Amino acid sequence: MNNILCAAIVGCSIAAGAAGAAVASAQSADGDKQFLKTASQSDYTEITFSKLAADKGSNPKVKAYAQKMVTDHTALETEMKPFADKWGVTPVMELDAAHQQKFDALQQLSGMDFDKAYMMGMDDDHHTALSLFQQEVSTTNDAEFKKAVAKGEKVVAMHTKMADMAVTKMGKKSAAGM
Repeated sequence: MNNILCAAIVGCSIAAGAAGAAVASAQSADGDKQFLKTASQSDYTEITFSKLAADKGSNPKVKAYAQKMVTDHTALETEMKPFADKWGVTPVMELDAAHQQKFDALQQLSGMDFDKAYMMGMDDDHHTALSLFQQEVSTTNDAEFKKAVAKGEKVVAMHTKMADMAVTKMGKKSAAGM
C-alpha cells in the first residue's frame, strides 16, 4: 500500500512539474512575442528618426551615425522577421504617440540644436532598448531566438556606447550617467 501511495505521489509530482514547465514555456513564448513587438517599435522609431537626421543633421559625424542606425536597425528587423512570422507578430509601422511628439518637435529644429536633440534621443532610446535586449536574452527559452537576440544585443550595446560618447562630447550628460 505504501509503495502504491509513494508511486502515486511521485506520479503527481512529475505531472505537476510537467504542467509547471508547460506554463513557464507558454509565459516565455508570450514574453518573446511582446519583446518582438517592442523591439519592432524601437527599430521603426530608430529608423524614422535616423532617416531624418541623415538628411537634416549638420554635423557629418551625426549624419554618419544616423546612416549607421538606418542600416543596422533595418538589419535587426530582418533578423527578427522569421520569428515574427512564425509567432504571428506584425511589425510596427508607425511611431507611438510619445515618439511622434518628439519627432514633430525634432523636425522644427536645425543645426547644432537638431544634432543635440537627435543624439540625446538616440542615447535615451538605446539605453532603454539595451535593457530590453538584456532582459530577453536572460528570459527566453527558445535557443534560436536567444541567439538572434544576443546578436542584436551586441549591436544595440555598440549603438549605446557610440551615443554615450557623442552626447558627452556635446557637453551633455548621457543616459548612462542618470
